[in-house]
Amino acid sequence: MVQLDTLVQQAWKVRQAHFADEIFFDFPTLTESITLTGHSCALDCAHCGGHYLKGMTSVPEVKALGSQDSKYAFRSALISGGCTAEGKVPFTQQLDFLHTLKKDVHLNFHVGLLDDDEIQLLKDLADVVSFDFVADSDTIEEVYGLKKGLTDYSRVYQALRKVVPVMPHLTLGLRGGQWGGEEKALDALEELGLDGLIFNVFIPTPGTRYEQKPPLPVEEVIRFLASARLRFPDISLALGCMRPKGRYRQILDEAAVALGINRLVMPTPGARRLAGELGLRVIRGEECCAL
Repeated sequence: MVQLDTLVQQAWKVRQAHFADEIFFDFPTLTESITLTGHSCALDCAHCGGHYLKGMTSVPEVKALGSQDSKYAFRSALISGGCTAEGKVPFTQQLDFLHTLKKDVHLNFHVGLLDDDEIQLLKDLADVVSFDFVADSDTIEEVYGLKKGLTDYSRVYQALRKVVPVMPHLTLGLRGGQWGGEEKALDALEELGLDGLIFNVFIPTPGTRYEQKPPLPVEEVIRFLASARLRFPDISLALGCMRPKGRYRQILDEAAVALGINRLVMPTPGARRLAGELGLRVIRGEECCAL
């Protein structure tokens, strides 16, 4: 096995050969996260348990904001929420609201496993769809409680790409801090095609079934990201907002810059310093990294 430092250096050279000397740092203060279902979710997923819905803005709250101001204080919105028992966010119940919102802001949809008719409704609504891509059936069942597999995720991903821009998301260690088909997901995405890829890292979250599960060893995550950089030399790779904090994040973020990740959300001070030391011009964004 190649030494990690050597792998990181190889990945950096690939990045230098295929991209300009610039890096995107996103601080998404101008993207509002909206839940279409309030705090409710039929799945009660092992890694979330509805926890992250509590920090999102509800539809009534957004409508109230819109009635008070002639223009929203945000430029874009992440449209998400809890899932139905079939693993989809029920956005079709809010079409009037969404079309009204679309007049003023860009929309990034997190939709889950839609059927073809629902996908068609996104054509005039979504600026981009953030699609969580999971390739391992055991992981899907344990985390989401769904009897689904790679075929289901591939079908929806392909159907979405025919209608709207799609940014696949891959959560490393989703199965309670264990590897569960992430390499298989990369194989599938390479075959299906992709215009970019956003990586997240499992976070042990209080109140969930996985709250006592540690995240993947950070060195293993760095190795996976460096290998992905080598595999996709000319595809933009991002490190998304969902990743552990503290010392783990400090190590990961600096390594992500060093191995040639193109975009980081809310990077640590050390990562920002390293970008300067490597001669990268920083382009600061204020919206969701998928937009």
